Amino acid sequence: MQNMRRFGIVGGGAWGTALATVLLRAGQDVLLWSRNPGVVSDINESHMNRLFLPDIALSPALRATEELCEMETCDAVFLAVPAQSLREVSEQCASYLRPGVPLVICAKGIERLTGFFMSQILSETCPYSCVAVLSGPGFACDVCRGHPTAVTVACADVLVGHTLCRALNSVSFRPYFSHDVKGAQIGGAVKNVLAIACGVSEGRDFGASARAALTTRGFVELFRFGLAFGANRATLTGLSGLGDVILTCNAMQSRNMSLGVAIGTGGNVDDILNEKGAVREGVHTVEAVIRLADERGISMPISQAVYDLIKGRYSVDEVIDILLSRPLKVENEEV
Repeated sequence: MQNMRRFGIVGGGAWGTALATVLLRAGQDVLLWSRNPGVVSDINESHMNRLFLPDIALSPALRATEELCEMETCDAVFLAVPAQSLREVSEQCASYLRPGVPLVICAKGIERLTGFFMSQILSETCPYSCVAVLSGPGFACDVCRGHPTAVTVACADVLVGHTLCRALNSVSFRPYFSHDVKGAQIGGAVKNVLAIACGVSEGRDFGASARAALTTRGFVELFRFGLAFGANRATLTGLSGLGDVILTCNAMQSRNMSLGVAIGTGGNVDDILNEKGAVREGVHTVEAVIRLADERGISMPISQAVYDLIKGRYSVDEVIDILLSRPLKVENEEV
């Protein structure tokens, strides 16, 4: 495990490409897989990924492939595919992975149909692999441009986790180790739901005060949800929890926040969701979050409001009225 040198990236989107760039900067050998032949040829021939990162020049050392079987040569594999695709892609990968090879979850979400966290999916599809999680506040374009970024790498195997951190570490990319695999997944999943809510507020031009209130009270929901599932408090207030909330709920680069803005400015939810473009993980994750919260009696009114909007149960004005008319409470009694 000390000799991890060759890394696979499964997923040729913006984040997968950014992680490939991080590893190359750290002096590693990297192979990126994409099912899109145009992405593969663009990376190999033009050293660009114009579909997902149109203005970013990539290292000529990055090689891309359409063949998943090439992952069998890798010492660790980063799974940078959308959360709702992880089961399918990891099932396809399983036969090509050597037993014990670390799989690093880079998706941020909860499986909509089962309510499974990403690590639970891998326990079924790749039971002989060591599972780690990479999460935290980072936009792909910032990472590719070498802007300072810090993330969490969580793994139950301390040696594997620290080895992955060393492999990723560079002057502009700083990974922090955690053993809290479940907790590292919760922040990244729930913050996407909260970002939609903050986007709706922004679309309604409610101002910075309203967004700050939504972000803070939304984090209370995330914290409450995380504790119910055994997450460590320090993880929830760290980079993969609070850090990711701060980023995603305050930047139009966030796909989920921009979705909320479109809804808040009067767009039809179905029309917006049917538009082609980047994956908005929060749309799928909110269904699983609300179902899991209901099963455990966890109060998550902001997340419920997002769910009601996405499902068309209430209008924007109605969910705002519902939130603002809730009974008054003592702030610190709920966690």
